[in-house]
Amino acid sequence: MPTLLEALEEKYGLGGQRDKLDEALVSIFVPKLPPRLSVPELLILNDCNIDKAGEPEDLRRKCCTVKELDLAQNKLENWEEVFGILSHMPRVEFVNLSLNRLGGPIEMSPPCKMDRLRSLVLNNTKLEWYGVETLLRLLPVLEELHLSLNEYTHVLIDTIVDDGYETETTTDESCCDDTTCQQCQQEEQTHSSRGQKRSASECSLYKKTEAHPGVKKLHLTGNHISQWSEICRVGRLFPNLEALVLADCPIKSLCPPEDNSDEEQSSSTSSPPTKTESHEHFKNLTLLNLSNAKIDSWDDIDRLARFPVLKNLRVQCWPLWDKCDSTEHERRQLLIARLPKINILNGGDVIGSVEREDAERSFIRYYLDKPESDRPDRYFELVAVHGKLDPLVNIDLRPERRVKITFTYGDTSEERSVDVYRTVVDLKSRLERIVGLPASKMRLFYVDQDLRDLQGLEEMKYPHKRLYSYNIRSGDEIIIDQKH
Repeated sequence: MPTLLEALEEKYGLGGQRDKLDEALVSIFVPKLPPRLSVPELLILNDCNIDKAGEPEDLRRKCCTVKELDLAQNKLENWEEVFGILSHMPRVEFVNLSLNRLGGPIEMSPPCKMDRLRSLVLNNTKLEWYGVETLLRLLPVLEELHLSLNEYTHVLIDTIVDDGYETETTTDESCCDDTTCQQCQQEEQTHSSRGQKRSASECSLYKKTEAHPGVKKLHLTGNHISQWSEICRVGRLFPNLEALVLADCPIKSLCPPEDNSDEEQSSSTSSPPTKTESHEHFKNLTLLNLSNAKIDSWDDIDRLARFPVLKNLRVQCWPLWDKCDSTEHERRQLLIARLPKINILNGGDVIGSVEREDAERSFIRYYLDKPESDRPDRYFELVAVHGKLDPLVNIDLRPERRVKITFTYGDTSEERSVDVYRTVVDLKSRLERIVGLPASKMRLFYVDQDLRDLQGLEEMKYPHKRLYSYNIRSGDEIIIDQKH
């Protein structure tokens, strides 16, 4: 397998051509670096089977200007090699290491400070949380972190110890050493009244760490995290988080974890545990993607409405929408009405004042026929703003189906009820029995009762034209005449 340096030389033709370039090129303008002896600021070496860095001196000389590095889908397995590569790129700000087998522990520090790296992509690397914690300590200016498709079920790093979990006991004494078992027992005693459980093995992997104030964007798409309490740990870990992508995570509810932090203060206190708010650790979050979650309750929509600065929200493909007996447009109106702070919903246009007011009024009317016990708090808030609205009048603009028409043939007139959706040829066939004329020998003339003197007769000469297209109303007349 090639080293990064060899892949570099193969793609950009560097290395062996240096002497030839020095002898063959004659130029008046001399750039700061000779042509072709350095790589571009954006270096992309996807799927090149790279497993090692290569010769340090050559790498340092050729990659010193790189700012964005994409090494996705290679064969890197050792963080020592990764740090070796990055040490020769002092200006690097973006690194993509997705689809490399980098799940192992990070056992050594990089040979240089990585104080410019702002965006790191580690999708489908299976990096353990211990490794994530190590990287966070090494990257002080990191702003964007991608950890999608890493098969996480829990978030095993946090800034606190008491996180609202009950430790699940195990009879397998060989699973951990004495120190770890002691830790698990202590946590079991501390969290004995918790409603959620973590296995002893997960307990042993849990690690307390410092919050990282720099990270503002986090992607966890496609992981197996199902509890919002795990996501709350992310909020504590990144207190300045502005964008959180949890698409394709099977989150079942935004119900916050129970907070029993005060229960040890007094053993005589028997008050039930309180619950923290779902948004408590997301005071700066403006974008949240929860598409393809497993949420099926409107209560969670109301919890989203309480996020203080949330503006951009994606909630597509929820089981909740399958339970709604409404169209997509009606569902959008219900969401807009319940989410007063959201400006962009499911990637659509910015919600304007007119659309929001229409949605709020529609929301009020939607719950008018519902029992008062089924009406959410938002209904009463909107009634206080718009008043208690009357139901919309159902105006049917379709023509009246049956009208009474006077048929005149010679000196005989007779009033009959007629279906206006019939065609002229169909009407003629039905008049055959009444007037005794075959349809082929029949001519029909329509007379509008209000325009009789102004317009006169209008021959109904088109056989497949429907009667309603003549604007026929009850009281009008049709004159039957015989063709000669």
